[in-house]
Amino acid sequence: MTKEKETMTFEQALQQLETIVNHLQSGEVPLEESIEQFQQGVKLANYCTKSLEQAERTMTKLMNDQDELENFEVEEG
Repeated sequence: MTKEKETMTFEQALQQLETIVNHLQSGEVPLEESIEQFQQGVKLANYCTKSLEQAERTMTKLMNDQDELENFEVEEG
C-alpha cells in the first residue's frame, strides 16, 4: 500500500471504496480500467477490514467480564 493509503482514515478509505464500486457498477468502465479499479478496491477493502479488526481488539481490551468499560491508559507507539 502506498504512503497515501497508510495515512488514510477508515472513513476516507471506505468512501474511496464506495466510489470505486459505484463506478464499476455503472458498466461504463473500460476493461483495463476496471481491472485496475478492482485491484485498488481489494486493497482498500483489506485496509478497512484490518482497521475494523484493530478497533474491535481495542474495544475488547476495554471491556471487562461484566461488559463494563475498564480504566486504561492509551499505549503510545
